[in-house]
Amino acid sequence: MQHQQYPMSEHDDPETWHGWFGRWIAGAPKRWLGRRSTMGQNIAGGADGLKYLVHLARGNRRERTAAVQQLGKNVRPVVLIHGFMGTRGSMYPLEKRLEEDGFCVLSFNLGVINLRDIRTSAFRIQRKIDALLAETGVEEVDIIGHSMGGLIGLYMIKKLGGHKKVKRFILMGSPVHGTWVALAGIATVGAYSASTWQILPRSRFLDELHQGPIPGNVEVHSLSAARDWVCPPSSTRLRGSEAHSVNLGHSSLVISPEVYRHVYNILKKDDGESDPGEGEPESDPAGGAQDAVDPEENIGP
Repeated sequence: MQHQQYPMSEHDDPETWHGWFGRWIAGAPKRWLGRRSTMGQNIAGGADGLKYLVHLARGNRRERTAAVQQLGKNVRPVVLIHGFMGTRGSMYPLEKRLEEDGFCVLSFNLGVINLRDIRTSAFRIQRKIDALLAETGVEEVDIIGHSMGGLIGLYMIKKLGGHKKVKRFILMGSPVHGTWVALAGIATVGAYSASTWQILPRSRFLDELHQGPIPGNVEVHSLSAARDWVCPPSSTRLRGSEAHSVNLGHSSLVISPEVYRHVYNILKKDDGESDPGEGEPESDPAGGAQDAVDPEENIGP
């Protein structure tokens, strides 16, 4: 069979302005409306914000799973610490994904909504972790702190000796240099919430928190969100940590499967395991789970 060749028209030449313009027009829908476009990321961020509020309403009651009951020296549990005015339910999607991938996950009740002094919250977390380690023989934990939860964990590690019991620490959108959004909290609950004043830029608490280096035995990661207006990336930069960034918003840090892939890879780094996949994990954080009343210690997922 013979093939007849035709001369290329200048309109078909990709180097001409005609070819460039054609490619630009063809790629416009994906560029403007695709999942990674500005519009797509804003839509995803809004949906994640709604999901966050739904899970926030779950409150602090959680059921202790069988994995928690079987803790031993060969297990390093993951402790989740939620943020300002948060509940344990606000980190439920992240918790479920971790559990589905075989992690033992713990969280703690910091009150109906967390408004108390960050130092007090850190002391309570430290005391509960100490009790857990003494009871089970576990030697170390990993910690993930979202927003103000990262400051709670950081204070515990740097000021309360928590570094002796922590292997990895992940801060997610944590305002280590403060956030001016705290002014809204001061205007509403500042009269009885010490933490609203503590997360203002250049607060006494933050000055104290930054004194001294991060203990060298703790592997610290700081995860920021480029579209985070609550805790902008510049406010999350922590010297001595490994920085990660996603093109999402503040609520997406505990909701998005994209962020979860970063978290999974950090926690599994020593095991040589790869990322759980480009799609969403098999777990369904939004559906089918029922809350149950916690035991008296009120620890566990």
